[in-house]
Amino acid sequence: MSDHDEQPANRLRRELPDEAPPAREPVADTPAADTPAAGIPRDDTPARDASGGGAPTEPQPGQAGPSGRERLLKGLWPPRLTRAQLIVALLLFGLGFGLAVQVASNSDSDGALRGARQEDLVRILDELDDRTQRLEDEKQGLEKQRDELENSSDQAEEARKQTLEKERQLGVLAGTVAAQGPGITVTIEDTKGAVEADMLLDAIQELRAAGAEAIQVNGVRVVAGTYLTDSDETVSVDGNKINAPYRFQVIGKPQDLEPALNIPGGVVQTLEKEQATVTVERSSKIVVDALRAVKRPDYARSSSQ
Repeated sequence: MSDHDEQPANRLRRELPDEAPPAREPVADTPAADTPAAGIPRDDTPARDASGGGAPTEPQPGQAGPSGRERLLKGLWPPRLTRAQLIVALLLFGLGFGLAVQVASNSDSDGALRGARQEDLVRILDELDDRTQRLEDEKQGLEKQRDELENSSDQAEEARKQTLEKERQLGVLAGTVAAQGPGITVTIEDTKGAVEADMLLDAIQELRAAGAEAIQVNGVRVVAGTYLTDSDETVSVDGNKINAPYRFQVIGKPQDLEPALNIPGGVVQTLEKEQATVTVERSSKIVVDALRAVKRPDYARSSSQ
């Protein structure tokens, strides 16, 4: 190659820089986020929830989402009860209904006391205190008998004495022995014929609860097995017909027996509603001399050897 040919080549080499600048990477034409890819149709339909409802799962731009209260209501209604929850609900309903019935029955039973006067309530409390005292006295008496048996030098003789005393007491209760002592006389006048057997039985029960130890009605001794029936517009006591006026002779503590008949809603008020007249007289000596024949039991025998 001639010198004339090399000169343009050297001149061209001197004009080029020693290092060529790095080539710029071509910018790819990326589609916009909202531009669908080629071949994929654009779906502008908002996403729907799994239940198929029309409400979008996410709020659209510019639209407020559901509040916490709305989400809570949506979770609670409509209710989705399981079988176990339904059984528990039924049990709770039954328990509540039973408690309501119990409260209502107690309210009905206490209705008579709510309308009672203060002096009547005081009298009822005194009667309850007297019953408690009688039970306490009976307990002390039994403890005394036990101590006497344990401390007696001749326990056989002491046991015989106590047996005889117990026999007399049981004879009074069984109606086989006459008795006398303080008590009351109750007279019931029935001019209208409205007094029935159940009313007289209520009177006997009230007297027994108040501590009556012996009762006689129109010459018939009242015992544990006594029954009263209505018979031909009259009343029968153990099969014996009695007519008005009905006269009760009762041995016991008068201070306990009379108030028991006069409690609010008690025997006296019930009989007076039937236009009967009730008279109660206290006495220091009441004689109960109607006797009952001793009946030998058909099947029961003493178990003592």
